[in-house]
Amino acid sequence: MEESKRQKQVGKLIMEELSAVFQKEGFNVVDGGMISISKVMVTPDLLEARVYLSFFQIKDPAKMLHDIKERGWELRKLLGQKVKNQLRRVPELTYYADDTLDYVFKMEELFKKINDERAAREQSPEQE
Repeated sequence: MEESKRQKQVGKLIMEELSAVFQKEGFNVVDGGMISISKVMVTPDLLEARVYLSFFQIKDPAKMLHDIKERGWELRKLLGQKVKNQLRRVPELTYYADDTLDYVFKMEELFKKINDERAAREQSPEQE
């Protein structure tokens, strides 16, 4: 089902303000790696938000995701302070790892391998 206009607005608001909270709390740059919010999906009743996090050059993304989940109540409180004039209730935040970037790198690697094999096949008959 497609998101309503209000769901998209609330999702965008949460994404912007939560990014600012992450920056303030030092979650955006960790151990030389970066964490960013790639997407926020809000339920139709606006009571739950799924926050998808993208990890770039983080040594242990699972541990980092666990740490963020552990501090979830604190992050929600800080978010609430920022959006208190725009939203009646701050949605419950659920964090997920967004593996889109890993998928893209894997696909690029597969395409490169296919192209290399194709180039090798095309050159071998010419050499004989």
